[in-house]
Amino acid sequence: MKQIWRSIIAAILFLGVLAIFSALALTTSTSVTANSGRVALASDGALSGQVVNSIGPVAGALVKVQLTDITDLSAQDGSFVLVGLTSGATVTVTAWAAGYYIAWTTGVVGGDPISLTLEAYYKGDNHQYEWFEQDGIEGSASCGTCHPSYAEWQQDAHGNAARNPRFLSMYMGTDVEGKRSPDPIKNNLGIPQPPDLTKPYFGPGFALDYPNRAGNCATCHTPAAGAINNQQNCGWSGCHATTTSQYAGDKVLDPGVFPIQLSGDAAESISCEFCHKTEKVYINAKTGLPYEDSPGILSMRLLRPQPGHDLFFGTLDDVVRPELPAARDSYLPFMEESAFCAGCHHGVMGGVVGNMQVTGGVLVYSSFSEWLKSPYSDPETGKTCQDCHMPSLGVQFVAFPEKGGPQRDADQVHSHRMAGGYDEALLQSAVSLDADARLVAGRLWVRVAVTNDGAGHHVPTDSPLRSLILLVEATDGAGQPLERYSGALLPAWAGAYSGQPGRLFAKTLRDQWTGEMPTGAYWRPVEVVSDTRIPALATRRSSFSFAPPAAGSSNIRIRLLYRRAWPDLQMWKGWDDPDILMEETVLKYP
Repeated sequence: MKQIWRSIIAAILFLGVLAIFSALALTTSTSVTANSGRVALASDGALSGQVVNSIGPVAGALVKVQLTDITDLSAQDGSFVLVGLTSGATVTVTAWAAGYYIAWTTGVVGGDPISLTLEAYYKGDNHQYEWFEQDGIEGSASCGTCHPSYAEWQQDAHGNAARNPRFLSMYMGTDVEGKRSPDPIKNNLGIPQPPDLTKPYFGPGFALDYPNRAGNCATCHTPAAGAINNQQNCGWSGCHATTTSQYAGDKVLDPGVFPIQLSGDAAESISCEFCHKTEKVYINAKTGLPYEDSPGILSMRLLRPQPGHDLFFGTLDDVVRPELPAARDSYLPFMEESAFCAGCHHGVMGGVVGNMQVTGGVLVYSSFSEWLKSPYSDPETGKTCQDCHMPSLGVQFVAFPEKGGPQRDADQVHSHRMAGGYDEALLQSAVSLDADARLVAGRLWVRVAVTNDGAGHHVPTDSPLRSLILLVEATDGAGQPLERYSGALLPAWAGAYSGQPGRLFAKTLRDQWTGEMPTGAYWRPVEVVSDTRIPALATRRSSFSFAPPAAGSSNIRIRLLYRRAWPDLQMWKGWDDPDILMEETVLKYP
């Protein structure tokens, strides 16, 4: 009997132990499932932890060992595991998710799990925001105390947009010395007539045609100048301050944002802080372009915080600022997309402005749409605006080392000089020129091909004042010009090269009020007469024939010149912008 009871007790004990092990196995299995296959405790060479916010775990946060490629995405319960580390090492770990500041902490590899708490940033836009200052230094200059890129920005066209003498003289209707053109002559319908060139004239100006309006120039050139809601395009242009003021009653209509006579933060052009507080550009899903009635800042969503807070977006996801009492940095992948530039590099002028569209307007600024239509916009094989205009130049510090800036891979640090139409090296890398000469049927034939093989948009692009001049000069051994038999001649607006063999590449506008062509007064009603610019990866071929030299050899000099503005306009305004040689070749025959 005792033996039977012993057997029963042993069986019960066995079943109990079996149940315990089964429960443990079930618990382990459940834990692995809940953590999507993650191990709760870090093994050697790993560091685990959890990302949370003020109400609980955060899923999908990017967790990273600072200055490395070691990353993980947090699971549904906020957990993460970072592997491939040196056991026992102390590392800095960052975490980021959209809508949050970057969080950071330190941990010991193989040690206790760590926790990172994400803090959400202010999602609204305080358009009364007082622009940044630090240590008594205001505006972008305060950025220069820590960031080497400030010196680059000072040389950049964006950083000088509010002081650009070409912009200011075009806006005001003056030359660079401030001498003002007379008020436009108008017919009995109030339409301006061509200027009287027998009297002093300093070129057209927006303020001459619309003395009581601000226009939309400030939306791109001086976006920090307006402390008004940037979703109100009429408020920025001030158009209703004169056209519908009689219906306003007691309401004071905003006069608009004028881009002249500015001081302080308002005169900062496109400041450091302006770009680094831009979270989004509103894009029309049907066209892939900004809405036509919303140029510049009007197409952008800025997140300017309330007093006592701050926010800076950037392209680094692992910024650590231990010296600050509160977080202020967040990662924004959108800053590396071409669409970030679209608001100011796609502009429709004229027409009738309606709800999020413009009817009958003319596309004047079109760099972004040109890129969008080109192979460069392919997300797999293409290039962004930033790839070409903000490349890495070998600098390895975003902040000066003495200010705590860590050394980074150079490809993480982008130039803020943003080279453009003033940069000779960039221009010369945009196109290539091929040419040959041969004698056929008693004529010296010269064939020229110009290929846009280096720019992701048309060449030239944006401002319709710009042009490329292909100049073909054929001479005999004594330097005398050979007679031209066939081939295009340069037009009158090629200036000193007018009537010579060659070709002009430009978007040519005609003023519908005065008939002037080409015109730079595109705030007036204009039409595109021709667009001979060279699209991305396209080739333009030209042929010319000349009388062969009576004796000896011939020289054919072929140049491609970049010109920033039409000669007459340069003369009126007093601009001193010499032509830039983009390509040159000299052929000898025979």
